[in-house]
Amino acid sequence: MNRSTKERVVTELHKKLKDVNLVILADYSGIKVKDITDLRNGLRKADSELKVVKNNLLSIALKNTEFALLDNYLKGPRALMMNFGDVVEPTRILVEFAKKNDRLEIEAGVLDGTLLSREQILALAALPSRDILLGKFLSVLVGVQTQLVTVLSAVPRGFVQVLEAHRVKKEEN
Repeated sequence: MNRSTKERVVTELHKKLKDVNLVILADYSGIKVKDITDLRNGLRKADSELKVVKNNLLSIALKNTEFALLDNYLKGPRALMMNFGDVVEPTRILVEFAKKNDRLEIEAGVLDGTLLSREQILALAALPSRDILLGKFLSVLVGVQTQLVTVLSAVPRGFVQVLEAHRVKKEEN
């Protein structure tokens, strides 16, 4: 690559990193091109991107971003997964790929300025997706309202039942 191409790559990568929610570094050495292409396609559907960039260019692009914490992990061939949306689904895709293909080694990541270890990334992948969590939260909110209405309607219902019982007793006499 000539100098202008390198500068363009660094500039584009730096701009993308400003819009990213999550970055994960992984060692991809020994993985077939077809497998990497399949992984890229899966991540693309989850609003993410997998890039392979030279470490020195990546190090320059990471400067002055919250992802500069990853600079110590730039040794050997590294793939960079960048996520622009929900962080759980692409992490799950990457972890599932790593389980099927033991040559992909997840190294580290950064989420909201916090360095994530491999174990933390695996834990993130085990979480339900954002939509499922929102659905569970909504069901809790609806459940609370339903219980409140049931409790509040118990007193008038009990009163009506007492009146009905009193009416039946008067009719029997």
